Amino acid sequence: MEHVSDQVAAPEAVAPAAADDDARDSVEAAGRFRIYLGAVAGVGKTYAMLSEGHRRKGRGTDVVVGLVECHGRQLTQDMIDGLEVVPRKEVEYRGSRLEEMDLDAVLSRRPELALVDELAHTNVPGSGRNAKRWQDVMEILAAGIDVITTVNIQHLESIADEVEHMTGAPVRERVPDWVVRKADQIELVDSSPEQLRRRMLHGNIYPKERASRALSSFFRTDNLIALRELALRFLADETDEELLEHLRRHESTVVWETCERIMVAVTTVPGTDGLLRRAARMAARLKGELDVVHVAASDATSPGDRQTVEKLRQLTADIGARWHEVQDDDPARAIASFARRNQITQIVIGSSQRSRWQQMVGGGSNVARVIKEAGALDIDVHVIALRKASRAAPVPSGSLGQNSVEHPGLVQVSTPEAES
Repeated sequence: MEHVSDQVAAPEAVAPAAADDDARDSVEAAGRFRIYLGAVAGVGKTYAMLSEGHRRKGRGTDVVVGLVECHGRQLTQDMIDGLEVVPRKEVEYRGSRLEEMDLDAVLSRRPELALVDELAHTNVPGSGRNAKRWQDVMEILAAGIDVITTVNIQHLESIADEVEHMTGAPVRERVPDWVVRKADQIELVDSSPEQLRRRMLHGNIYPKERASRALSSFFRTDNLIALRELALRFLADETDEELLEHLRRHESTVVWETCERIMVAVTTVPGTDGLLRRAARMAARLKGELDVVHVAASDATSPGDRQTVEKLRQLTADIGARWHEVQDDDPARAIASFARRNQITQIVIGSSQRSRWQQMVGGGSNVARVIKEAGALDIDVHVIALRKASRAAPVPSGSLGQNSVEHPGLVQVSTPEAES
């Protein structure tokens, strides 16, 4: 019995080591381009970047400080100790001696990792070939050197105008969104508005003589709350895209309801524009994004249908939704397939007007088939009655979302039994 016991126990003794190896293989290496994102100055982005630099150095990585701005913060200054610093380039500008990162010196040094603070910074004219620091960072990455950097949410091009409107403060230094989205990893460095204001009051962000003015202007509580929400929402959007891409790669058949994702199936049937507007209102109330899907049969469509599709496409752009056109002779199958691939949580379709005889001959209602297939994926389906057109148009066989008599604004939710 002892011999048998040894044979049984041996795999258990080996399993943890094998499991560790498998786990290490499945964990991605630290990203080549990492960004520490914050809502505002003072949340601790630079400190976090330097902390990561020390950790990477401790693991044997060749790390240099390309440029770090301490802004008089002693704790941040102390964090540089123990890291190699590439000397800055001195530039004379308008009678003053200013310092900038020496891009060519960083490239010549060729470290494995460069720490470069303040991605949105505008370089002093004459200091180098690039006007912006993010352009320097792109060159460093192109040379095969990893980069960790920092940026505040207000500097993103798509967000800067909204921040100016909210705070009344101009945002002169901006970074194209594509630069930030290029990052392999984005880390949020977060802090509550109350904590930030306390740090400001104690002189831990700006010198104390500037604190009172900052607290009554840009660092007002309402501004800090809004900027924090912008940072959180941006990161949530990025994380959602990352999750969708991961689930697509692994062909997940389970819907992950981390947020609401709404799709509406549109056709060329009169009244579909109202269905699309209704879906947009639903998406807005749910604070979810809207995907508009038009399933086109393989046979050629009429000029009138093409004109209708173009109008729906324009309406989709007007309401800020995403347009998708799918070629498939089976609309129900195409809709369910799109919903599964894109982790849709709610489907909006128009009600069917096919007669009971048409459903029996044609194999049932497309609406019922969508509900059945979506139900298997745990996706909710909203069936909306379309506005009755003043003059009924011919109804293509197998279409989704046919006209039905309704009172304006009426919502009809059907079940598979009702549409069978």
